[in-house]
This record gives sequence, C-alpha cells and structure tokens, in this order.
Amino acid sequence: MSPTSASTVNHSRTIEQLVTGLNTTDGAGVQLTRLIPPSLQKRLDPFLLLDAFGSNNPGDYVAGFPSHPHRGFETLTYLLAGRMRHSDNAGHAGLLETGGIQWMTAGRGIIHSEMPEQKDGLLAGFQLWINLPAAHKMQAPSYLDVQSPAIPELELPNGGLLRVIAGASHGVAGAIQRPVTEPLFLDLHLPAGDAFSQALPPDRNAFIYVYRGELTVGGRKLAARQLAVLNNRSESDGVVMIAEQDSQAILIAGRPLREPIVQRGPFVMNSEAEILQAIDDYQNGRL
Repeated sequence: MSPTSASTVNHSRTIEQLVTGLNTTDGAGVQLTRLIPPSLQKRLDPFLLLDAFGSNNPGDYVAGFPSHPHRGFETLTYLLAGRMRHSDNAGHAGLLETGGIQWMTAGRGIIHSEMPEQKDGLLAGFQLWINLPAAHKMQAPSYLDVQSPAIPELELPNGGLLRVIAGASHGVAGAIQRPVTEPLFLDLHLPAGDAFSQALPPDRNAFIYVYRGELTVGGRKLAARQLAVLNNRSESDGVVMIAEQDSQAILIAGRPLREPIVQRGPFVMNSEAEILQAIDDYQNGRL
C-alpha cells in the first residue's frame, strides 16, 4: 500500500540508532522502562526523558508517585489504559482517564503527586519530559488535562488511526500547541502492510517508539519495545513508516533549544548554581 500523503515526503529519514529501554523503578516503586537515558539528552534535545509503563499487576504501579517537586521543564503524560489522579501544592487536582493526556508546565516549581487508580487491573502509558528554554524556566506552573474524546483523530485510508496529541499532522491540529520547542507527538495505529508518512523539517530531532507490532523505517526493522533515533540529514524531508504487522507506535519530534542542560533529579536548569538554588528553594518551602 502507498503511504498516506506520500507526496509530502520525498526523502525519508532513516534510523540512526536503536535504543532498548532500561527496566527500572521510580516514585514509590512503580515498574517502568526508561527509554531516553541521560546520554541521549543532547542528541534528542529538547526531550529529556521518556518512560513507558504498562502492567496488569497492580503491585507494579499502585504505590504511584507520591508528592515530589519539579522545576524547569514540562511533562506530557499519555494514558493508554487505566487512570491517574494528580494533585499539587497549589490546590490543583484532576483525574486522567484512558486515552487522555496531561500537560504540566513545572516552570519555577511545583510539588505534585501522580497516583494510579486501578481500572480492570491494567495501567499503561508514557511520560515525556520536554525542556523549557532558559527564558521560560521560571514561569508560573500550570496544568492542562485533555480527556480522550477531546484528542483530535484522523481515520487513515487503509483502516489505520492517527491521534494527534501535540503539534499538527495531515491538516489536523493536536490537543497541545507549544512555542519554541514546537513538539510533535503522534500516536499511530497501522494495519499490517500499511504505511504512513510525516513531513519533518531536518532541524527537528525525532524518534519513534513501537509499543505493539513491528515497523520498517528506511529499510530497517523496528521491533516492539524499541526506540529509533532518526537521522537529521539535510536532504530528508520527513519519515515513512511501514507496518510489517498490525502495529502501534508513537512518533515524537521537536525543535532543539541548544542550551546547556544541567539536571539533578527532578530539577532541570542551565547551570549548577541554578540547580543548587532549586534545591535550596525546595528545602526551605519556596518552591
């Protein structure tokens, strides 16, 4: 089958590097897979972290992420299954349902909790950290919850489905639009043999993660639970993905900030002095 809107991509990006995630725990013992290690933060700028979580054993996740601080970046949580209740030290609260997203701007600082709630025993999804430019790191914190019915979708010609979480694709504007980093976040559901193309400027850093099935990108296979870093060759104007079997994947891209990245746990700033200030502010109740 021909790629959807194939004319928009004349020279597809290829896979530069395959990444197998690291199984780890976070919060109060939540089992997850860390897909962007610190060694890839500069290469995938402005993206700092991507965690995938998924289990039908409540013991792997039910303890959740009790109150913890953040400063200097934004997070996007996308739930494939289950529910997540959040609250913060400013009095905000909400319940994220299956298929929905939460966009949080930590800005100058927030202390919040993210606690899973069982729904048929299953919890699955992703959390992506996106860096903020230096000029915006100390802005006021904020949240945006978008439940599944409000996520823009496009039915693809051969029976596939495109969910546009952030950015825009094939004339569909996503639920989230952000300046400076201009993130693109697509959730793709492709039937076996189908193909999908997405235009991408060559200066955007981009990667694909397959969470079900298998894709081919630039002649190279990408299996389930693998992350592919895409090259930034100047002649490439996008990416074409072919489903080798019924497949589901996320495609993420963004404009790099090209600023220093200094991270200490939940704080991401531009200098060590700013990190020490964040720690002091947290310890002394100023976050």
